[in-house]
Amino acid sequence: MPLALNNLKATGKGGLAFRMSLFILTSAACIFIAAFGYSYYYSRNQILADVKKNAEIITIATVSKIEIVLNGVEKVPSYLARSLGSSKPALPELQKQIIDLLQTNPEIFGSAVAYEPYAFDAKSMYSAPYICRGKYGGLVPSFLGSDEYQYFFLDWYQIPKELGKPVWSEPYFDEGAGNIMMSTYSVPFYNFKGGKQVFTGIVTADISLEWLMETIKKISSHQSSYSFLISRNGVFVSHPNKDYIMRESIFSIAEANNDPSLREIGRDMVRGGKGFVTVNSYFAGQKAWMYYAPLPSLGWSIGVVFPEDKLFASIGKLGAIIMAIGGAGFLALLVVIIAISGTITKPLRVLADKAGEIARGNLEVEVPTVRSHDEVAALSNSFQNMKVALKEYISNLAETTAAKERIESELKIAHTIQMSFLPKRFPPFPEKEEFEIFAALEPAKEVGGDLYDFFLIDEEHVFFSIGDVSGKGVPAALFMAVTKTLMKGICSQAVFPSMALETVNQELCKDNDSSMFVTVFCGILNFKTGELLFANAGHNLPVLISAGGEISWLESPPGFLLGIMEDAEFETSRMILTPGDTLFLYTDGVTEAMNLQQEFFSDPILLETIAKCPDQRTPETIIDCVMKAVKAFTGEEPQSDDITMLALHYRGKGAGKGIH
Repeated sequence: MPLALNNLKATGKGGLAFRMSLFILTSAACIFIAAFGYSYYYSRNQILADVKKNAEIITIATVSKIEIVLNGVEKVPSYLARSLGSSKPALPELQKQIIDLLQTNPEIFGSAVAYEPYAFDAKSMYSAPYICRGKYGGLVPSFLGSDEYQYFFLDWYQIPKELGKPVWSEPYFDEGAGNIMMSTYSVPFYNFKGGKQVFTGIVTADISLEWLMETIKKISSHQSSYSFLISRNGVFVSHPNKDYIMRESIFSIAEANNDPSLREIGRDMVRGGKGFVTVNSYFAGQKAWMYYAPLPSLGWSIGVVFPEDKLFASIGKLGAIIMAIGGAGFLALLVVIIAISGTITKPLRVLADKAGEIARGNLEVEVPTVRSHDEVAALSNSFQNMKVALKEYISNLAETTAAKERIESELKIAHTIQMSFLPKRFPPFPEKEEFEIFAALEPAKEVGGDLYDFFLIDEEHVFFSIGDVSGKGVPAALFMAVTKTLMKGICSQAVFPSMALETVNQELCKDNDSSMFVTVFCGILNFKTGELLFANAGHNLPVLISAGGEISWLESPPGFLLGIMEDAEFETSRMILTPGDTLFLYTDGVTEAMNLQQEFFSDPILLETIAKCPDQRTPETIIDCVMKAVKAFTGEEPQSDDITMLALHYRGKGAGKGIH
């Protein structure tokens, strides 16, 4: 046990052993609880079914026993009533018949023949001989009827008279005759006078409810259960609580406790129904189950109540025993699981510690050797291999890092050299008031393949160009440097731009094993006359901004790419610029800039952006406006291509400084 606890303590709450123990115990607990719950549910239902079945059997047997007695009781007064309908015996003979009736039927407590007033004796209003059993078993004769006991107004007389059929009365305490709790079976009899049936009187047979109560008490099949009897009106005839007898009904209790379910049960009982239902604690003293069945002859109903805690006491004891055994089993299982998981995870903990040393840079730490042939051994071997691989990797990484730093340093130098190829002093020709020019290049990488250039050919002509080399990075930068050098050397001697492009193309095609190419747009402007000669080698069409603010594409033959076909020919176009006109040249890094939704900046957006620029006659303002629009459009999306722009504004001959 201490070893198991030490294992668990060593792993901690987040340890594998702890989680394994927790997972296994939780799973086992869920299975145990599910099995215990099902067992409890099944046992509970089985007990209820058995109780219902036993209660039903005993109750039906008791009902059958009572019915046999009551049926026998009913036949006796019915026979006497039929005989009195055809004869009128003298009083001694009538009393003898009643005595014979009681002697042959011990279940009957007493019997009377009650005549209508003056029907037996014309001089007497009361004629009702009654004989009942005395305290010591003897028969005691008496006569019913007096000014205090006018029997012909009582229920046992009036109801069968009005209904014209035999009736069992509600239970009552008979004062003045039997002086006991009883119920009376009353049978009307008739005489014929003048061919008409005339009601003459009632023959009764009384049964003692003490006998019925004792019979009902024997129904209980469980020592904690009890039974009761209610009349057809729901009044308690028999109940362990004597305060209920003849004073309360099942409906009065339901009303007092505002219990619709008990009221509905009472209705079903007085209607002759039967069932097995739950009743609330106020009715039975505690939560309980009740089986009820009818007593057909009397129209009454019997109920048998089973307290729930007594009913399921055996399940509770069994559950406590199972829980105790289960708890002991869980404790033993916990010890075993912790011990086993600790043994399994100990090598893992050691490996975790060694991995921490390795993570802190100690690659000389010794990885333990696991002699088992399981996953832990495989993991240990993997750690050993990882340590060796890390040593090699760190060594290679150091070399790679040094090489990368050298390359980055060289790229920075290359960037500086590349930018030095491009004109970067603005304004470039401050003494020339006829035109103004501005350009900008922003590479996608340290070095790029875009280019621009401009220079004075003589005192009247300025050459300008813009280009875009295929690809990016160092190869494109080298090809760009070659192209720019050739353009400057050849175009300074060329009369027409097309001739310059053809010569440059032939030079680029020589020994171009990498099949790289470049698009170029170039022009020669006579800034004295405004004449513009230009040629296009597969480049984007420039934008012409007229002095009146109209924006359009500068149409020119597309031409072919430089560096692909030596015999490619190009065409020179000509136009006259009006003072105030502006040319805007750019590479596809502008129109093909993409945002996060992979949408292009596009030609239409470029024209809209230029149209919205605050000053369309200042080249620097136009380029700055377009650059900001491209950056705003792309947002967080990385730049995918070099962005290059060149703008030339023509003021015309004789323009002064500051005059646009």
